Amino acid sequence: MPGTIVIADDVTGANDIGVMYAKAGLDAYVYSFEEGKIPSCPPCDVLVMDTDSRFDTYERAYQKVFSALKALPAEGVQQYIDKQCSVFRGNIGAEFDAMLDALSEEFAPVVLGFPDNGRTTLHSVHYVYGTKLEDSQFRRDPVHPMTKSDLVEILQAQTKRKVGAIWYEVYDRGEEALRRALEEAKKDFSYVIMDVRDNRDLELLARVLKDQRVLCGSSALSAPLARLEAAQKGKEKPAKQETVQDKVFCMAGSLTPQTIGQTAYMKEKGYPVFTLDTRRIFDEGQRRAEADRLYEAVACAYESGDFAMIHSMNAPGEVEETKRIAASLGIDNTEVSSLVSSVLSEISERVIRRFSIRRIIVCGGDTSASLCARLGVTGMKVLEEIEAGLPACESVKEPHYRMVLKSGSFGSPEFVEKAWHTLLLENRT
Repeated sequence: MPGTIVIADDVTGANDIGVMYAKAGLDAYVYSFEEGKIPSCPPCDVLVMDTDSRFDTYERAYQKVFSALKALPAEGVQQYIDKQCSVFRGNIGAEFDAMLDALSEEFAPVVLGFPDNGRTTLHSVHYVYGTKLEDSQFRRDPVHPMTKSDLVEILQAQTKRKVGAIWYEVYDRGEEALRRALEEAKKDFSYVIMDVRDNRDLELLARVLKDQRVLCGSSALSAPLARLEAAQKGKEKPAKQETVQDKVFCMAGSLTPQTIGQTAYMKEKGYPVFTLDTRRIFDEGQRRAEADRLYEAVACAYESGDFAMIHSMNAPGEVEETKRIAASLGIDNTEVSSLVSSVLSEISERVIRRFSIRRIIVCGGDTSASLCARLGVTGMKVLEEIEAGLPACESVKEPHYRMVLKSGSFGSPEFVEKAWHTLLLENRT
């Protein structure tokens, strides 16, 4: 069994933390949670289990995490991590509690900061590129609107366990001061929110927390943790190899500003990009006609080229009109999101199978999970990092898909173009 087991609440988050270990030269695999089944994972350093629980009920999310941990053999495991969204969207309290309950543990530091993607925590208040969480783009998240910024307050509302914090002033007094503060915190709290100003704070936290049995939060802390482990094991980073020519397909279902910007970039560069009219997905006849239209447009693009991209409508007026139509039919925002992902995935599967495409980019966690389910992808080896927290992976079962499953709110405007060219680098293992 691996030395580290991670439980993640969606597939893009699972890949995000997996690459923190892979880029340090450690072997990391991501598997989908299946009730009552234990993945037949090759020998590895890190096993990441995706429970796909962000949109579940509190009770269902708890049960998935608890069951996943109970199903996995514990021999040889040194550290467990519950990986959550870097802005605390989802069933945070349920999944943290399930982790502690399943492992019979009483304490876990919570490190949510991810400076390379603009997430910092100061005096327990979380910021996104310098803006308080409650004033950031995530305030308008259609499923999990974030209207508060104090992480202690957010987590305390989701758990009966007591939540505390350790602020950065303690860090400035050195490692021993931080170790003492943690020991004191264990007397009063089950969870302690840790400030993160920058990557130097993460390096300090990794040195202090590397022997902590349970950790919770985002993926960023795992980067310095992995470097410490790789140095101890004498692991080396993999070498790069040559570029090949092959077809690449991209699907984008996220409505975050980052994914909208990435889609706009590809359009501006003149690449073949096609839009799903989400206003037409609620009537079965219209939905079928729209899916056929988009499928034929993409198929035509592949007759003369090696790349195509499809995405859901993302202009504000079009999104609002889609929501109004859904509301008139009694369909809430979560159901709309799932329906959009389902339609996009159905079209994508048809294209992928027709043209035997093996290199795929997906923007958005829900759309990534939907397409993986359609393609039967339940396990992946994490390969190299393209941008912070955004890796390329390869499915473990045949047919072997090279995939980039991108969190909607991550990545530069040119990320899809970068991912396209990365997927064409053969045998990067």
